[in-house]
Amino acid sequence: MTQPFTDDTIINTGPEWLSAKRRESLDLFNILELPTESVEAWKYTPVSGTDFGKLRPHGKRDVVSDVTQLPASVQKRLQGTDVGAYLVLDGPDVVYATPLPAELVAQGVIFTDLKTAVEQHADKVQQYLYSVVPAEVPDDTTIAAPGTTPSKSPDPSEGKFSALAAALWTNGAFVYVPRGVTVELPLGSFRVMSEAGTYTATRTLVVAEENAQVTFIDEQDSEELPGTYAIGAVELVVKQGARLRYVSIQNWGKGVTHIQRQRGDVGRDATLNSLVVTMGGTLSRTEMQSYLRGQGSDSEMLALYFANKDQHFDHYTLQHHAAANAHSDLLYKGVGDDSSVGVFSGMIKVDLHAQKTDAYQKHRTLMLSSDARNYSVPQLEINANDVRCSHGSTTGPVDQEQLFFLRSRGIRQEQAEKMLVTAFLEDVLTRVPLKSVVNYIEGIIAEKVGAA
Repeated sequence: MTQPFTDDTIINTGPEWLSAKRRESLDLFNILELPTESVEAWKYTPVSGTDFGKLRPHGKRDVVSDVTQLPASVQKRLQGTDVGAYLVLDGPDVVYATPLPAELVAQGVIFTDLKTAVEQHADKVQQYLYSVVPAEVPDDTTIAAPGTTPSKSPDPSEGKFSALAAALWTNGAFVYVPRGVTVELPLGSFRVMSEAGTYTATRTLVVAEENAQVTFIDEQDSEELPGTYAIGAVELVVKQGARLRYVSIQNWGKGVTHIQRQRGDVGRDATLNSLVVTMGGTLSRTEMQSYLRGQGSDSEMLALYFANKDQHFDHYTLQHHAAANAHSDLLYKGVGDDSSVGVFSGMIKVDLHAQKTDAYQKHRTLMLSSDARNYSVPQLEINANDVRCSHGSTTGPVDQEQLFFLRSRGIRQEQAEKMLVTAFLEDVLTRVPLKSVVNYIEGIIAEKVGAA
């Protein structure tokens, strides 16, 4: 495999600490192998044939002065969103942004692109950047009882794409909410790409200080772009007593490969609510991990996906309980149609001293086609003796009696399937208190089943 990246590839502007971290990450990327099917976490998603030598950086884009100059898909989405402020990134550049309300600025809230944050808020960025999603794969070995064998450390190759994202990121979003401040309306980032055969590396960093509250919506969208890569990392820092809701909606066009690691560090009595929506791209690998660092911490991990045609969607999750009296609840629901492939691999890890852990993991898949495939690997690793943990997975076809009932009432096939799919995903959607987001997702589902 070609290794095309050198020190000349990375961005060397900015402070020396950041340039040094980029170079260190690139060195790590160049020595790591791509994960193969022998690596358990990548067993069902082949990427060993990836040739980065065929890729070139996404071209730069100029700032636009009006929403009407943005891509049509972004304009349509902005008409139905209720975010209080947002950024629009095309490839590596911010092309449009709305200002943060003055009352939030006065309270010390920061919302800007990450490149600007490095220049204007260097102290805060340096404190948190790479702290949650480092270049290397985090060692999530469970702390086990003396005399017992802890879990196996991750294979180093699992950090291949994280190292690349750490080295090559060009921009992204930065959110900082000071202690005790509540941001009522969501903040948002809309990422698009417009050049086939390129790559874009982005990074999102959200910091909620003690007892702060904020919602951030991270959306990705593009037209059909053969041979294009979207590589990213999302770092979520949730301090003591804080509440952070993070929503990721991936709707890239056909031909895009999406690989992103999202990880939350949750402090004492803090809450992280996450929603991962995967609808687009040809190959998508999304990792969502919650590190429950503090006692009384809470993580709700929701996801839904709809794979059709030849799409391959892989979701890897980790609920790592490192402190006592913490709670996590994971509900992932997916739909597979045509010749698509769905993969779910989820792990609940409970450390030795994480007593009174309360953790749940549920994955369910609805199959609309006999040619679609689904692999589900729910797992538990428990090293404490006073816990309540459960996991489960189900995969099954559409209930033909329900479909017949709807068809017999004069409802056409596509509309009937949309109704059944929406009903199947409803218990995820009802847990999302963002009406515009739910409406947008339901619209994508309708397009998938041809009922739009």
